[in-house]
Amino acid sequence: MLGIIVSTLLIAIVVNLILKKFHLPTIIGYIVTGTIIAYTFSLHDAVNNHTLKEMAEFGIVFLMFTIGLEFSIEHLKRMKKEVFFTGTLQIFCTTVFVVLICIYVLGFDFQTSLIIGAALSLSSTAIVLKTYNETREIKKRHGQRVLGILIMQDIAVIPILLMISIFTIKGDQSVLYIIGETFLAACALLVLLYLSGKYLLEPFFKLVTESNSEELFVASVLLIAIGSSYLAHSFGFSYSLGAFVAGMMISETKFKHQVESNLTPFRNLLLGLFFITVGMQIDFSIIAQNIIPILLLLPVLLGIKYIIIYSVVRIDDTKRVAFKTAVSLVQIGEFSLAILELARSGDLIDPLHSQILIVTIVISMILTPIVLKNLSSISAKLVPRDVLETKDPILINENTRGHIVVLGFGHIGQAVVQKLKKDGLEYFIIEQNLHYYEKGIKEGENVIFGNACS
Repeated sequence: MLGIIVSTLLIAIVVNLILKKFHLPTIIGYIVTGTIIAYTFSLHDAVNNHTLKEMAEFGIVFLMFTIGLEFSIEHLKRMKKEVFFTGTLQIFCTTVFVVLICIYVLGFDFQTSLIIGAALSLSSTAIVLKTYNETREIKKRHGQRVLGILIMQDIAVIPILLMISIFTIKGDQSVLYIIGETFLAACALLVLLYLSGKYLLEPFFKLVTESNSEELFVASVLLIAIGSSYLAHSFGFSYSLGAFVAGMMISETKFKHQVESNLTPFRNLLLGLFFITVGMQIDFSIIAQNIIPILLLLPVLLGIKYIIIYSVVRIDDTKRVAFKTAVSLVQIGEFSLAILELARSGDLIDPLHSQILIVTIVISMILTPIVLKNLSSISAKLVPRDVLETKDPILINENTRGHIVVLGFGHIGQAVVQKLKKDGLEYFIIEQNLHYYEKGIKEGENVIFGNACS
């Protein structure tokens, strides 16, 4: 096992160094690494290992946690249209369209068609948000539309999993009982996380910070991220939903910036593991045997999703925003892989059809970061800027340029601030010491809690 881990790290580093020469993202390198080690060590079946899958999923958990840190409840309220209207409409239209094709063109039964349609309506949260965070596209208008739709897709995983559970009911279990139990569990989970975040997080972090131990602070962040995920899973929901809600709760506190800084290394490492497991699912023998269906299926699926997402976003936004949003979300996501595997294990979908879909999904995921890295140049060539297009003032930070950052609000920092005030210059302060941070807040200073070195 240790030899496999060492080999995987070596291959990942070498592959990514090579790909960086061609300006390709590390996501591709991790997927290629997964494919190489799957064939080198015959690990195609290892991807179904429960422990490995859970470890890999925590890459998405930490990603959703950090995305939650960028949110607040007020922010989510402002984005309710992107999340609940646009996101729901996209999932519904895609699912219905695919179901009709599966039933009337491919001859599948309704249950199989509904599972496939629901699975293919989802996009890759891990790939899109990781790439958008790296390119800073997440702050732009199309980035917010993409984020809103992805949040709704993550929420939609819950009823999709519930649907599969209903389809596999055996014995005396009641459908209404399962639905009612799930609804009550969702309410209990959200209330528990909300109350914990509102009344316990701030004093808890304050207590940890006063210990002046960076290790304890990091451990506390991991406890909250993993603990909230485990709590959500205990209630029957996805790990990532609990992490996202916990991140939103922390975003309401002054510790959000330092929490995000401490969590980033864990997020990136586990996301790498997730993409390696994606690469391990590529089986060239299946691709060779079903090359024609895959080559036909891939552009059809991408085309269907593009048309639906573009049309939905275009209802109330510009052509360029609709184009960028649609292109960003045409791929099929990681949760789709989990849904198809669960359906296959429950005999709800033919194993061959499942394998063809999984390979098609993985190929769509591989193509995504390449396209996203060049999204701006592609849209500039294909979609002219709308004459009446304006920037959304809510999404623009007015102080992104022309200000001074003061590192610390101790005695020297306070003297620097007084000088800046006297000269009429704009500034903001980064302070990790809770005493000086609170002093700055009391004096009405623009101060952020965090370690400027991280």
